Formats: sequence, C-alpha cells, structure tokens
Amino acid sequence: MSAASADPAAADHLLASAAERFGTPAYVYVADDIAERIGELRQAFGRWFSLSFAVKSNPNPALLEWLRNRIEYLDISSGGEFILAREGKWDASLVSFTGPAKQAAELRAAIAGGLGELVIESLREARLADQIAAELGRVQPVLIRLAPERVPKGFGDQMAGRPVPFGIDVEDAPVELPQIAALRNLHIVGLHIYSGTQCLKADAIAENWRIFLQVFRDVCAAQNLRPHKLVFGSGLGIPYHPGDKPLDLSEIAEAVGAELDAFRADPLFAEARLVLELGRYLVGQAGYFVTRVVSVKNSRGSRIAICDGGLNDNLAASGHFGMVLRRNYVMHRVGGGQGEEKIDISGPLCTSIDKLGGGVALPRIEEGDLIAIHACGAYGPTASPLHFISFPAPKEILALGGQLIDATRMRTVAG
Repeated sequence: MSAASADPAAADHLLASAAERFGTPAYVYVADDIAERIGELRQAFGRWFSLSFAVKSNPNPALLEWLRNRIEYLDISSGGEFILAREGKWDASLVSFTGPAKQAAELRAAIAGGLGELVIESLREARLADQIAAELGRVQPVLIRLAPERVPKGFGDQMAGRPVPFGIDVEDAPVELPQIAALRNLHIVGLHIYSGTQCLKADAIAENWRIFLQVFRDVCAAQNLRPHKLVFGSGLGIPYHPGDKPLDLSEIAEAVGAELDAFRADPLFAEARLVLELGRYLVGQAGYFVTRVVSVKNSRGSRIAICDGGLNDNLAASGHFGMVLRRNYVMHRVGGGQGEEKIDISGPLCTSIDKLGGGVALPRIEEGDLIAIHACGAYGPTASPLHFISFPAPKEILALGGQLIDATRMRTVAG
C-alpha cells in the first residue's frame, strides 16, 4: 500500500512540502513505503529468498545507502553503477554485475574493486574476464546467466524464449559451461535467470519460477555443480494504470511454495542461497513525480495543462518507455479539489509527443497547481532524455519519515 492510498492528506502534505522547499519538477521517494514493501516480501518469501535490488531501476546513491543493511544484495548493470553502489557505501562483495556487453575497463574496475559475483552472459565475456582476473592475480566468483527456452504469457518484457542478447541459451549450456568452468581465474558459484519483467499475474510468475527450478536442477546435475547462489529474476510487476490490480504475494507463495520447499530439501542445493532480484517492485510505487502547472489553455474543445516537467524528465510516464499503446499513469491534483473534468497534461517541450496524460479526470486544474504522478520510483530520471532542450534536471527528494533530503545527483543539464 502506498502512502497516497494509506493517508492521502499526509502524502499531499509531504509532496507539497517537497515542491515548496526544493522546486519542481521533482521525484519524491518515500522510504517508509519501501520499508513496508520489504516487510511484505519478507513475510511472503522470507523462508526461501534473500533480496537483491536491481540498481538500474533507481541508482540514486542516497536511496542505495538507505537500502544498505535493509536488503542483502545489489545487482548492477554497468561500471558506472558499480561506482554508484560504492557511493552508497555498499560492500563490493555484496554486489553482482549483469549486462550483455560488459567492456574490459569496467570489468577490470569491478574485479579489482572486489566485486561479489560477475554474472557471465557469454563465452566471450567469460574469456575476457578470465584474462583480466589473471592479470590482477585474482580468482573471480561468477554466476552463469541462463536464458530458458520459454517464458509464460503475461510479462511486459521477455528476455528469454526467443533470440535475445541476455545470457547463455539453455540449449547451449552443455557446450559452453564446461568451457567456462575450465577457465582458471573464474570460479562458478551459481546460476542466474531473469527472463521476464512487469508481470501482474500470480500464476504466470509461479510458472516462471517453476521453469527456473527445473533449469537449475538440470544444469547443476549435468555440470556436477553444487551452487552457492541461485538468482531468481522476480518479474514482479506493479500497477501503473487505472484499473491495474496489484499482485497478491501470498497467492504466488501458495502456488509455488511446495516446489520451493522440495527444491531446498534436495541435497544438491543444501548450500545454495536463493536470491530474489527485484527492481521496480521494490521502489516503483514508493515514488511520485511532482510537476507544477505553468499554463492552462483551451484548444479546440480540449483543456490543456502545460507543466514544468515532461518526457525529458519522465519518459516512462509519457508512454515512450516500452509501452506499445499509451496509457495514463495514475495521477492526482495535490491538495484534492471538488468535482472532476477531463484535461490533457503536457510538458514544456517543443514537441507534440511531450504528453504526460490524455483526457485525465481530475479536479479542475489551474495555473500553479501541483500534479503528482504515481508509481514513478523506478526508471525515472536516469531512464529519461534529460538533456533534451536543456532544461534543468528534476530534483530527487528522499523522504525519511518526516524528513526531506535533497538527493539530486545532477542539478543542471545546461549551464
């Protein structure tokens, strides 16, 4: 449950205070909501899983530092994210590194910096990492990322079950894994699968995890591997749009719990730590994008609110971040109001695609009002074209209880 649904008045006070103190447009990340989500995950899945946060979903160092000691691991996808994890005071040994096109320089920095596990996505990458580890006099622990042959229907993005750049296809594992295992400066400590994202169907998630379990069994038996870590890409989705229904974690646990228990009871996996890797599910609903209405106009029968934040700040809410058919995010007028009327929400850019909402039903909007867009805690500033038209970058505010902290990384894009 988000702060807005639990106490809309308190949430609006928080958002209005953030806008007044730090300006708009701004992202506000509510730490209490993330803590609540962590508690829900522990309650539903704690008997089986540790938690890992996919930094790509929100790499803000202040947020990463807050997460330290609240979850077990981080997963990064670039050398830059390794630096951000260290800025967030994370121990490098608790960090894994995924990504299909890792370069020599970032591999060298991560391995030299004490990276926990390198997630190998190809034989080419394994050979490069082995060479670098040898030069550094190290033996690097690695996880092998595998791409299953199928992904159940219901995932917003699929990273397996078809030609993909991610990981080693399971049908190629019998040939490629022994070659990786033979590399003297790499040590295979486990396996990693992340094959689908943004799923709101509990039965599809349970089926996907069953696929993971079978792949892990088959590959470990064939390769005589006793894994220390097995990473499950969670695939847990969040409700972005009006009418979306949130996941019931207990439903997933009930559907697949017996199979997870049986898996943990297998002597082959007695030493394995199961890790649930999450991104948007952990932080997405804890974030709001707050933008102020600069101007309101009527145009050919439509009322349009033109705001100081647009797709340059929030590509996802504009519908241009993997959305085939544009749908409005849930949003509200900060402070509420009487009645409802439909209004289009536009940003400040000189392009017709800069639209944050179409025909949104809100209390009457006037110049100076604040609009809060929900579910913006993941894939926000760093997934948006901040440099487009050289507006200042949005603020990033971390709300810790009643305290508001300026966590902005880039204060301006253009001088």
